[in-house]
Amino acid sequence: MAITPPAERRAALLTRPWPRAVATVLVGALPALTFPVPAWWWLAYVALVPWLLLLRSAADGRRAACEGWLGGAGFLLAVHHWLLPSLHIFILVLAALLGLLWAPWGLLTHRLLSGSPGAGRALAALVLVPSGWLMVELARSWEYLGGPWGLFGASQWQVAPALKVASVGGIWLVSFLLVALNTAVTLMIRPLGARMSGSAVGATGVLACVLCVTAVWQWAPEPRSAGSVRIAVVQPGVVTGDLGPRRRFDREEELTRQLAGKHVDLVVWGESSVGEDLGRSADLRNRLAALSRTVGAELLVNVDARRSDRPGIFKSSVLVGPDGPTGDRYDKMRLVPFGEYVPARSLLGWATSVGKAAGEDRKRGTHQVVMKVTTRQGVLRIGPLVCFETAFPDMSRTLADDGADVLVAQSSTSTFQHSWAPEQHASLASFRAAESWRPMVHATLTGVSTATDARGRTLGRRLGTDRGTSEVYELPLARGTSPYARTGDWTVIGSAACVVAYVGLRVVRRFRRPGRPARP
Repeated sequence: MAITPPAERRAALLTRPWPRAVATVLVGALPALTFPVPAWWWLAYVALVPWLLLLRSAADGRRAACEGWLGGAGFLLAVHHWLLPSLHIFILVLAALLGLLWAPWGLLTHRLLSGSPGAGRALAALVLVPSGWLMVELARSWEYLGGPWGLFGASQWQVAPALKVASVGGIWLVSFLLVALNTAVTLMIRPLGARMSGSAVGATGVLACVLCVTAVWQWAPEPRSAGSVRIAVVQPGVVTGDLGPRRRFDREEELTRQLAGKHVDLVVWGESSVGEDLGRSADLRNRLAALSRTVGAELLVNVDARRSDRPGIFKSSVLVGPDGPTGDRYDKMRLVPFGEYVPARSLLGWATSVGKAAGEDRKRGTHQVVMKVTTRQGVLRIGPLVCFETAFPDMSRTLADDGADVLVAQSSTSTFQHSWAPEQHASLASFRAAESWRPMVHATLTGVSTATDARGRTLGRRLGTDRGTSEVYELPLARGTSPYARTGDWTVIGSAACVVAYVGLRVVRRFRRPGRPARP
């Protein structure tokens, strides 16, 4: 009786539909380990390789598209697993629907990598596979599909060369280079009987990625120094009970008083730090004005309440000075799907019965605002962002273009206090700062609060989820316009052009050769 070697048994197992489907979901989830937590950022350089190998070995294009879908669903489930307590079974539905975005990418990858690719097809794969991935990231970055949370490039938030790359092409260029590197490594893993030319192109691709990052690291411009500013973050920590909003305000008030004499230029409270509309509550208004006089600086608070001057509930950044609200106000524009509103509520309203979806939709702001803060040195222009909005590269870039000196994020992730979400959210500040060449403060109610300089480097002490305290950050200001702010999303535009050109070429070939299958 012949004994099948273990390697052959494993290979045979992966030809069966169900084991292969499970394997695809698992390898699709693998890149989630590169994000905080556990922050295995180095794994990103090969994390897609197992998924790419499965797509390469798919029996046909239809199965490759299916495995692209399954891998995408696995990736989304892993990156957003902390939503499970809030959305329950609905998170599986969302992952399955959004995972479909990876189906065309799976088909594209299979056609470029399957069989024995020659030099031409391998070169095309190095450009088109990352271009296709960027199209998926762009599509799912639409705020109504969940927004740009978990973009592959965000895994490199602590890597200085990656942040330099972001200043040139945004987080999109970082994602592109990571996928290109994974594609190159996949090409180097040559199947039996495959041509050597594909492996040689893969090795060249690895070298090209390294040289590209090195060139940017060495020669890309940097922001110019322009003094400094002292900004304090107030993080009250976890507050529970029916009187939570009032008790939280009392705690924030206590921590803010402790900043007296520390010569701060601005005090920032987290998202939903004030639970009543200041137009209705003279008591809160007066207490905040008194705090401003005590500290000697204006306060940026965040009001989550039903407005007195407009119908509906808004989340608003409000600047308060020694005489009360200054009139500067920003209403949150991009809301969290299901958390702050239910998309197509008439169809998906049932989600409120199986999870913690919003019972009433929050209202949206209409435009971004740059606020003028009076400091000892003069006027400081700040650009507020509220929570989810820090995930969107275009919003911070717009604020920088409008003249903001500092980006200020007000956030709350207390619902997901013991998950990966707080660390993932705080890490986004590094990319927004590096992309815009503007320092950024990220203030939360319960952690993680942090600050970064204009190059995306973390400053001072990060306030974890176990802390209820305040922290003063000395932020070095910067001048100049980053290449990314100047040129915009050229990486995305170029990737879209490459994908469109490839699809167009295949269509032309099919029409020119009727009855013959088009060659990849």
